Amino acid sequence: MPGKYRTIQQAVDVARPGDVVLVSSGVYREAVAVRRPGVVLRGADRNGTVVDGEFRRANGITVTGAGSVVENLTVRNHLANGVLFTGVTDERLQGAGAGGGAGYEPLDTAGFPPLRGFRASYVTAYNNALYGIYAFDARSGVIERSYASGHSDSGIYVGQCDPCETVVRDNVVEHNAIGIEVTNASRRLYFLANTARRNRVGVTVNSDSLEALGPQREAVVVGNTVTGNNDDRSPEQADGGFGIGIGIGGGTRNRIERNRIENHRVAALVLRDVQGYPVRGNSIRDNAIGGGTALVLAAARTGGNCITGPTPASTSPRPLPPAAASCPGRDVPLPAPGTTTPVKAPPGLSFKQVPAPPPQQQMPHARTAPARPATHLPGAVDPARYRLPAPATG
Repeated sequence: MPGKYRTIQQAVDVARPGDVVLVSSGVYREAVAVRRPGVVLRGADRNGTVVDGEFRRANGITVTGAGSVVENLTVRNHLANGVLFTGVTDERLQGAGAGGGAGYEPLDTAGFPPLRGFRASYVTAYNNALYGIYAFDARSGVIERSYASGHSDSGIYVGQCDPCETVVRDNVVEHNAIGIEVTNASRRLYFLANTARRNRVGVTVNSDSLEALGPQREAVVVGNTVTGNNDDRSPEQADGGFGIGIGIGGGTRNRIERNRIENHRVAALVLRDVQGYPVRGNSIRDNAIGGGTALVLAAARTGGNCITGPTPASTSPRPLPPAAASCPGRDVPLPAPGTTTPVKAPPGLSFKQVPAPPPQQQMPHARTAPARPATHLPGAVDPARYRLPAPATG
């Protein structure tokens, strides 16, 4: 793009499907909207091509063009989101709540059909007020090899899609209120080989009655490293969660397998009924769990949830009823819901104060690689290929 267009937006507006908009190194103080289909927006240098919101603009890059891609660049300092992929084309609704504005009104799924096809690769997102990489009302996508830190909500968010047909893989999220967040996102949805470390909460999988497409169901969370999510130098979310590895709030029939979930002050896993949605049928198998309480089942019934594999050191309630000790689990009443150990969550930083991350890995051959629009995604997905991660070192 050097010398040809004065802004990224000018180049994006004339791009045709299958074009690469290659953005040279520099700090770009603008909001970018990718409305055309099949456009690949790529930085020449992941760490040097920066879209900076200056703590003045809501979103860095908003993608509503089907099959479009954002790769090999940095987005920072926005008042809402770093990169937003969405079928919500009304710009008034693309701020805090994407589907319903700050009031989180339920998405009009007929008026705003989901974006079909999206990809974020080698993206660095940091110090945006809400979300780093945000896929909302979007399906058939991939978020990969990206990094997110310093967000008051979550580093990576996937919400309100059914079926999602989306893969989130090989990403690193740290120093966020929540590392990876999933809300009302269901079916053919995979989280594979990600690292969620040093957040306040590692991963949440939720149903929300205030938003569309609940309850959440059938996400696959396999081969991830979720460790040390007790960070007091990260932004604090409104609900004050802290010291939890993976939380499932009202989620249904999710698979949590072969993850390393260690070193959490409150609990490795918390399963909880929320907002009229019982937590049901979740299968937790063959994870490496250590530090804090292994599993808290904060529900009126077992809900057919089950945990198998290495015997957890501690659970709440303790012992877990036999109905939850083999998969599939059986639904029986609990004498009392499990509880978490009280831990006073330390105050968080402003998202503006989280230190900038170190340089991140570049996309290979960024200046010359051909365009790969986000069509026919996510392709074949085989969770069986993802093994239990080795213990973290250093």
